[in-house]
Amino acid sequence: MRILDCLSDPAGWPALQEAAREIAIANFGHGVFLRGLIEISNYCRNDCRYCGIRRSNRCVERYRLNGETILACCETGYRIGLRTFVLQGGEDPTMTDEFLVPVITQIREKYPECAITLSLGERSEASYRALFEAGANRYLLRHETVNPVLYGDLHPEGMSLENRLNSLRTLKKIGFQTGTGFMVGVPGQTIEDIAEDLAFIRDLQPEMIGIGPFIPHSDTPLGHAPAGSVELTLASLSIARAICPTALIPSTTALASLSTDGRIRGILAGANVVMPNLSPVEERSKYSLYDGKAAFGAEAAEGIHMLERELNAVGYHISWDRGDYKH
Repeated sequence: MRILDCLSDPAGWPALQEAAREIAIANFGHGVFLRGLIEISNYCRNDCRYCGIRRSNRCVERYRLNGETILACCETGYRIGLRTFVLQGGEDPTMTDEFLVPVITQIREKYPECAITLSLGERSEASYRALFEAGANRYLLRHETVNPVLYGDLHPEGMSLENRLNSLRTLKKIGFQTGTGFMVGVPGQTIEDIAEDLAFIRDLQPEMIGIGPFIPHSDTPLGHAPAGSVELTLASLSIARAICPTALIPSTTALASLSTDGRIRGILAGANVVMPNLSPVEERSKYSLYDGKAAFGAEAAEGIHMLERELNAVGYHISWDRGDYKH
């Protein structure tokens, strides 16, 4: 398929989404996998221009979860029926291997049949290896953009596209099921940039792909920029499904935040994963990457039954197994 031609033809997007939906059904049926999201810290050493938890944002009420709380979140998720836990956070300097390895080891020992996914940014190869050996088996690290100029516009000095891409290659080399992705609609991004990002994903063949719309956060340098297009996001998601037929692709929280039916539209465009929020209720609003983030109702662990009704209404259902990548 010619990626740029597909992105440049809005009239063809409905057919594109239908084709992607059929590819997902052929590989996974009508089941949608659940991932229990635990946002373990909103401290971050980085100062990315779009992110609400950037280092220089003084309006954020910071928090970090201790090991006991993280394990309690896993226990809650397991009791509900979740079989994948996603530990996500900013690049918090206190989230060292000395802290994380015992936590991951305990999760692995207590829930041996569950998948443990990490999304904790760029780390050293030695750190990635230690986390893998402790029992983590998936890692999410969005590449954001393969355009070096745009990457430099979005990120502070000291962060480099080369390091980000090398981190992804290292994760795959170690043996992690690896996820990458990007935002649609960041200021300065072109259709050609999106096509290049999708071509990169096609070549990398990651096990997981995260694509969501850019949503501004008012306390950032890009806080007054317009949000990304839901329609273009869905088209990008559908292309990702076409080029990576067996990947695990979430219908993102950002889609649900920008559009009341965004989560379901993502599923109908080829996504097959939803990530209900398991974080402590009192902390969820503090993990504010962008304004208006959905973290309650059908987007939360407490709202699983609501989510199931929404999926049933369009012919889908929750799949309660851990949902591995199909080779």
